[in-house]
Amino acid sequence: MLVREDRLLIIPAVDVLEGEAVRLERGAFDLVVTRRSDPLALARELAASGAELIHLVDLGAARSGRIDTKLVGTVVAAVEPVAVQAAGGIRSLADAEALLGAGARRVVVGTAAFADDGALERYASAFGEQLVVAIDVREGAVAVDGWERSTTLDVLDAVERCRAADVRRIACTAIERDGTLAGPDIDLLERVCARARIPVLAAGGIRSPEDLEAVAAAGCEGAIVGRALLEGRLPLSVLAGRQRP
Repeated sequence: MLVREDRLLIIPAVDVLEGEAVRLERGAFDLVVTRRSDPLALARELAASGAELIHLVDLGAARSGRIDTKLVGTVVAAVEPVAVQAAGGIRSLADAEALLGAGARRVVVGTAAFADDGALERYASAFGEQLVVAIDVREGAVAVDGWERSTTLDVLDAVERCRAADVRRIACTAIERDGTLAGPDIDLLERVCARARIPVLAAGGIRSPEDLEAVAAAGCEGAIVGRALLEGRLPLSVLAGRQRP
């Protein structure tokens, strides 16, 4: 079990680009705001601090659409028995299967999940609890292809489609807040949680214990946190568990 009902699960993010752990501002590849030279050392540090799940994002794969099973397998081996949730570059069922085969506990699918009318159903049927659907939001609409392309799909329509397809879990990122330390988009999270009625992981802008409390109060199951942990604005001790308000 990765989640207990009495607390918000804090999920540290390790975003990898060109062999380094980085944090981008608003997903822009030319706006690196934080950098660590050794992603494996960072992942081990997060695991040793009490993380139950690490959110591993292959940013290069997210942009190119080509997964890297070696990266996932290496991080999985480095942090065992801590679980890894792998994101970035999944464009097919075979890609998702390959990352699970490399040791990921879950796969996060965004672009491919909304590629056609039947895509969500195919992924949900194939992977069940191992699937997290990424709903990455810019100006109220879903963005895909490494956040470089916005669609016309409204965020709540995307949530409804996930429910209809029997998706078990959503990760909702406010792109305009991501990597900015501007605070989470609580209004967005409240609307998504109210409509989804399935577990929601929040991402984007989280910077403080008060933000974590607000995310929990909005109804989220977990919070994906990157820059605030890397820069020490949130202590690594939060990874061992945070009580719900």
